[in-house]
Amino acid sequence: MQSYANRQTKDFWPRIAGEMFQSNRSGLPLAVSSSISAGSLYNFGVVGVVLYLLCMFGSIPSPASDGFEVGPFFLHAYGLSYVVAIVAAMAIGVRRWEAKGGSRDLVSPVALWAIPAGLVGARLYFVLTSWDRVPSQWWGPFAIWTGGLGVWGGIAAGAAVGIWVLHREGANIPLFMDAGAPALLVAQGIGRIGNWFNQELFGGPTSLPWALEIDPFNRPDGYELATTFHPTFLYELIWNFSLAGALVWLGHHRKIRPPGLFALYVAGYSFFRIFEEMLRIDPSHHFFSLRLNFYVAGLLFIAGVAWFIRTQRKSDDIADGTDERQRSVARAQA
Repeated sequence: MQSYANRQTKDFWPRIAGEMFQSNRSGLPLAVSSSISAGSLYNFGVVGVVLYLLCMFGSIPSPASDGFEVGPFFLHAYGLSYVVAIVAAMAIGVRRWEAKGGSRDLVSPVALWAIPAGLVGARLYFVLTSWDRVPSQWWGPFAIWTGGLGVWGGIAAGAAVGIWVLHREGANIPLFMDAGAPALLVAQGIGRIGNWFNQELFGGPTSLPWALEIDPFNRPDGYELATTFHPTFLYELIWNFSLAGALVWLGHHRKIRPPGLFALYVAGYSFFRIFEEMLRIDPSHHFFSLRLNFYVAGLLFIAGVAWFIRTQRKSDDIADGTDERQRSVARAQA
């Protein structure tokens, strides 16, 4: 006979799944949740463990301030989280690149060019797609401390400039991309902590045990009476860390031809964003009742899957990223 605790736990997860789909604007039928078995949710893995622990707190409070005072200076938590994210990404990237036989001296010049390009691309994407949320003052387009970095623009610009540097250095581009994929996910996860301080990136109202408390002046129009919301920033943080761990595991236990891990990073992150965009209620441009980033995520998910399949079907020589220039250098050194 099952214990009372076991029955309660197995009944807990289906209820959670049901409510996860109740408060979004996408019009998903509630019957979707009924198709999720109690057993599959009971074995939800690391995400379930973290969320279950959060239940002990009843709800997640939002920080009273969006930063910290250090002497005469005020440090914005949003910017500080990105500094920590960059440091963590570089440390992970160096370790993984060296493990693949690369030189740590290559990581710094790539980061020196790719990080500023990524920040510019991220802000530019936000300004172009959410121009009505940019402060009207002349400095509005540069006010990244208030939030507003579009991850799609950051990844595209940072990756493009990073690949340019790698090509100029004659490095193994696909291998470097695979080394950096988990590092990027960890950085994106840490960056989401800044959204928590800014009281942004949350979903619809919910009474779940880990619901996020939002101050009245940060609640979107039409949700003034709601007090707690889905912490979608936290969902993404957990997903990013979990996906990063999965990519590391795949790299160690499966023969994935580069840049297959990077392609899975694009597909995996985009897959989650499809779900996240159906929960979020912050202002966004909509097309056919769906948010703009829903379509972007869907297209990138398809592109990432197609890219992964293509890389795994290539010949070993092409997939390993060994170009003629590298072979020439190797022959010259022999």
